[in-house]
Amino acid sequence: MSIRMLVLLVAVLPAVALEGQAPLPPDINPVTLSRLPPVTRGDLDAESQKLFDARPATTPGPGPGHVTRYSPKIAEGQGLIGRALGVPSGQGFPLGVRTYQLVVLITAREIDQQYEWSAHEPAGLRAGLEQSVIDVVKFDRDVTGLAEKDATLIRFFRALFREHKVSSDLWAKMVEGFGRQRTIEMMALMADYFTVGMMMNAVDQHLPPERKPLLPPATRR
Repeated sequence: MSIRMLVLLVAVLPAVALEGQAPLPPDINPVTLSRLPPVTRGDLDAESQKLFDARPATTPGPGPGHVTRYSPKIAEGQGLIGRALGVPSGQGFPLGVRTYQLVVLITAREIDQQYEWSAHEPAGLRAGLEQSVIDVVKFDRDVTGLAEKDATLIRFFRALFREHKVSSDLWAKMVEGFGRQRTIEMMALMADYFTVGMMMNAVDQHLPPERKPLLPPATRR
């Protein structure tokens, strides 16, 4: 295919629906499936251009990576935090992959982040997170009947997101169940996924066609 034909194809893709899919909104880039086109050196200031040049070239595509590349210094800092927390798989997370995935799913549900949820629900199941626990988060159900640690963790993060504080009793239960250090690490994990999730919300990140949306609209109590 000639370069000219490729350029023309990319130009019309946002208006073309794949079979069985709605057409993309006109402000969505067909490569990143978001409002941000792939970053170029010209998008960055001089300091960031140096960091951009020093990083290995990557193929642009959907997801948080193309968003954070617009600020290489931020991407560098987030990468350091992410590696300490086991992002993106949860391998190496101090409380294990199952708890890692539960924290991520609570975060994705609370900010209605489809891209994160659709990746981490299957990952959670593979890590041993029961569908019954996932559904409590997904459908905003009461935590009655869950294991105590799962119930406490869900209540804790719901309170943080919705009330922006936690009670003394709930804090004490988190520390009793997980310890102070692990509680802080779970909050750091939540904050990491909150940050990139809200960025993807802002740029209207769409799913790639091969990924099924698994997060229904919120129906909070």
